[in-house]
Amino acid sequence: MKIIAMIPARYSASRFPGKLMKDLGGKPVILRTYEAALTTNLFDDVFIVTDSDVIFKTIESAGGKAIMSKKEHECGSDRIAEAVENIEADIVINVQGDEPFIDAISLTKLIDVFKKDSKYEIDLASLKVQITDKEDIENPNNVKVITDVNNLAIYFSRSVIPYHRDKDVAVKYYKHKGVYAFRKQALIDFYHTPMTPLEAAEKIEAIRYQEIGKKIKMVETNVEAVGIDTPEDLEKAKKYLEK
Repeated sequence: MKIIAMIPARYSASRFPGKLMKDLGGKPVILRTYEAALTTNLFDDVFIVTDSDVIFKTIESAGGKAIMSKKEHECGSDRIAEAVENIEADIVINVQGDEPFIDAISLTKLIDVFKKDSKYEIDLASLKVQITDKEDIENPNNVKVITDVNNLAIYFSRSVIPYHRDKDVAVKYYKHKGVYAFRKQALIDFYHTPMTPLEAAEKIEAIRYQEIGKKIKMVETNVEAVGIDTPEDLEKAKKYLEK
């Protein structure tokens, strides 16, 4: 089973433009992420997929592997799918470009889903983390996920799901973390399917997989990634790196 990591890397970012090229301990954030993915030794190959000449040249000049996107893409799955369509792989892991401190334990759990799936029933695996704060639960920027008894995703939403009608029944809430492991064919099928109605309504790409019949196995983690979305996050990352 050939497992590769794809790191989508857009240069523009609404909250923090050019964040992937900001300095983090003497190296750009995106190069830190690339090297961290290599260091896990979980992957047969690691690629950066980008729309930026600057990022492309930075990775190549450091001896890394970069692929230039040929099209404009609305989501990471599309960007990765275009890149992997002609690459030999069984499992494709989407590693977030703005999370240079990679959680190898959680990634290993995602890979194990496919190693244990002898009947090839699972199309994707992704992460969820329990949330308990009322503000986090109600925040539409936090995508919530509900699963069945086998931890297969039932639905993703920006709304509060499940609705806690009976207060005598204990309810747990889970936030979806946008780290995916795909069977390559599921990724290609997604890429060649137009945006689906519920996906368009919620603006959650995971829903398109469900709307076209793909099974998503959710894996619980308690690790909150150190992501870089703002200049303040970058300063926190610098302090984290110094530890």
